[in-house]
Amino acid sequence: MARILRAITKDGSARIIAENSRDTVNEAIRIHNTTPVCTAALGRTLTITSIMGSMLKNEEDSLTVSFRGDGKAGKIVVSSDWKGNVRGFIQNPNADLPLKPNGKLDVASAVGKGELYVNRDTGEGVPYSGISNIVSGEIAEDITYYFATSEQVPTLCALGVLVDTDWSCLAAGGILIQLLPYADESIIDILEQNRKNIPSFTTLIKENTLEEVIAAYLKGIEYDIFDEITCGYECKCSRYKTDTALIALGREELEKLANTPENISMQCQFCDKNYVYTPAEIQRLIKELS
Repeated sequence: MARILRAITKDGSARIIAENSRDTVNEAIRIHNTTPVCTAALGRTLTITSIMGSMLKNEEDSLTVSFRGDGKAGKIVVSSDWKGNVRGFIQNPNADLPLKPNGKLDVASAVGKGELYVNRDTGEGVPYSGISNIVSGEIAEDITYYFATSEQVPTLCALGVLVDTDWSCLAAGGILIQLLPYADESIIDILEQNRKNIPSFTTLIKENTLEEVIAAYLKGIEYDIFDEITCGYECKCSRYKTDTALIALGREELEKLANTPENISMQCQFCDKNYVYTPAEIQRLIKELS
């Protein structure tokens, strides 16, 4: 399971959410069979969406983060519930790119340029939608830019995914630090200096506990860790939902499907589970329309 810690500075200037998401990323690799660069892109998005999801207030709330870039990886979509449980997919999981000259995965080129969408559904029928440009394709910088431009919240975000030679995930995680209203802005200089003293977030999350990761970013700042939650990769697909999707096609389309001899298969993009319908089962759905 993934692990999330939530903290706040003692003066109430900033909130901090950090996550170790290695298990979540490995489950995504198992489902989607991603190349290393796609693992990094999807893994970073899974991590930050889980962190943002854990900020939701109510059980019925949900959040979806979508990167719609023009890179080889295609669209990346991740959804989270209020406990940080996530599911996601990357459009072209087999996309591959050469390493950058420094030997690192070229996530920016895989994602490309385009737009970042954040949708929050509070279960009250009035979802919130925010949009910003993909400024780097590295995910963390794009999230920082999104919060600054779309929600006007000063934010520090760091994400990392380390992929092993066998394409499994050795380490993954992230941290989100946001200034709260009426914050003492002198804290910004301390946070920025601490960030500069951390050459690699990926190395930090690989070699340290989550508590030590938070301590590194908040060096010189008093804070309290007040909450810990566990979460993971959790798809919410069901046969009931695929029934509903088919019924939405209408009687005419369902009758066409019922009159074909082949079974109909619907595959969940998030977990690759197949839902198979025989012509007789399609007829059952038609009767439900009556």
